[in-house]
Amino acid sequence: MSFDWSEYLNLAQEMAGLAVGPSSQDAKLRSAVSRAYYAAFCKARNHLRDKEGHRIPPSGDAHIYVREQFQNSTDRLRRGMGSTLNRLRIDRNKVDYDDVVKRLPSMTTSVLRQAARVISDLGRL
Repeated sequence: MSFDWSEYLNLAQEMAGLAVGPSSQDAKLRSAVSRAYYAAFCKARNHLRDKEGHRIPPSGDAHIYVREQFQNSTDRLRRGMGSTLNRLRIDRNKVDYDDVVKRLPSMTTSVLRQAARVISDLGRL
């Protein structure tokens, strides 16, 4: 079944304490996937900027730049992190743009695990 995009407004109202009714589980899971991606991406971006002195592009190009800095590394851990960031981005795009997302509950579980691993691995660099 196609996602009712107005459910994001219901979720936003719920999160702001202004809900008139509960938001759907799909809206919550989609938001969880999206937020998990941004948690991992922003931590990786800030690591590159603050600890390694990279100048991160100020536009949407930052997503490509950050991924490529990890994917193109000679270090195996960093390459794995880059690949994971790419998979997270693909899933984030699905939940943010596709009307239908198959296996959303299992995707959410996987994305949460992968994002946590990227953040943990950043602490090992």
